[in-house]
Amino acid sequence: MLSLQPFNVFADLDGTLYISNSGNKNVRVVAGGIISTMRLNDSSGTPLTVKRPRSVALGPDGGLYISDGDDHRVWVARTRGFLAQAVYGFFANGGSRCYITRLDLTRPTTGEAVDHALQQLTTVPEISILAAPDVWTLYPPTTDTDPSEKYKGGNLALQKIAQHCADQGTRVAVLDPPPALSPDQAKTWHDSLTLTSQARQYATVYYPWITTSTLTPTPATIPSCGHIAGVWAHTDSARGVHKAPANQALNAVTAPERPLSDTDQGPLNQAGVNCLRAFPGEGTVVWGARTLSDTDDWRYLNVRRYVSFIRDSLQQATNWAVFEPNDERLWAALRRTIAAFLTDQWRTGALQGETAADAFYVVCDDTNNTPDSIRDGVVRCDIGVAIVRPAEFVEFTLTQIIEQPS
Repeated sequence: MLSLQPFNVFADLDGTLYISNSGNKNVRVVAGGIISTMRLNDSSGTPLTVKRPRSVALGPDGGLYISDGDDHRVWVARTRGFLAQAVYGFFANGGSRCYITRLDLTRPTTGEAVDHALQQLTTVPEISILAAPDVWTLYPPTTDTDPSEKYKGGNLALQKIAQHCADQGTRVAVLDPPPALSPDQAKTWHDSLTLTSQARQYATVYYPWITTSTLTPTPATIPSCGHIAGVWAHTDSARGVHKAPANQALNAVTAPERPLSDTDQGPLNQAGVNCLRAFPGEGTVVWGARTLSDTDDWRYLNVRRYVSFIRDSLQQATNWAVFEPNDERLWAALRRTIAAFLTDQWRTGALQGETAADAFYVVCDDTNNTPDSIRDGVVRCDIGVAIVRPAEFVEFTLTQIIEQPS
């Protein structure tokens, strides 16, 4: 079990924080994808203003160390709620870079506060995982018997987060259900979470909460999002984004909040809720890797994240095209660039098929680049990749806007 207990924290001029790990003395960069929905206080208890995402490190006292971003000093920020445990769980499970941003509770509505916090994260394009460990601390369920009203406050925040990920196209959210739910109650809550079909592709739910003895003198029940984000990050670096982050034991976890049987899991699994199961000799295991999408193409988390990775990589790799004439020579060059990238992906085993021709296809010619689209300055590439099995392609379109001659 990885335990982060830094004895030295400092900030570079760019605001990135570094820590020394007391075990191996190696200095590592700490900075990646957790949204704090709680205010931060400095060491004197004064509220600390966080105007944009900050790099963050976790101290042995459970406090968070962040750069103030102005004169590069390091503040000690103690948190209320679950932020410290979420950050700890992220690093303990293999995460390596984490950012936080503050929810401004002075804004008139929940929606405006969440929108403002998410807007800050658009300035950090490397973020690919979002979580909000204190949603249900800020917006606890009410006593209303109607689920749409009972969970209204927290659900609104989660809906905003999921839609932000869909709009960005390169991020996926780890959403926590409310605490202390039975399996039936978890399904009822899931059904009350209203998301667009697009947002469902970019959202995941893990149930139940988990218990941990880290950072607290007695066992505490906390949301799992930080630990799950760490598992994702570790899987990405160790195996690749195409690998499903499942069947892995969680570090820094004592047990799930409640044990689940196969019967308990069945309806939740069908709804896209990923269960955390306790198995003898294995600990608490991530027993699912689904999004909330009900469409076959985007039902599996690794498919959604891998296609986003491919699309973003190709978008960046073909930026040069915007300055080229939109004709057959450009289309051929784009086909070569895209095919070279996808062939490399196939060779690593990320794409399925006995040959590269079985693994993907690229269409960029006069069949999908019409006179009207050329006149509008748009070049279009239609791409299919075999992620699940060779007979089934996940399809998407890549476009670049061509600079028009003056």
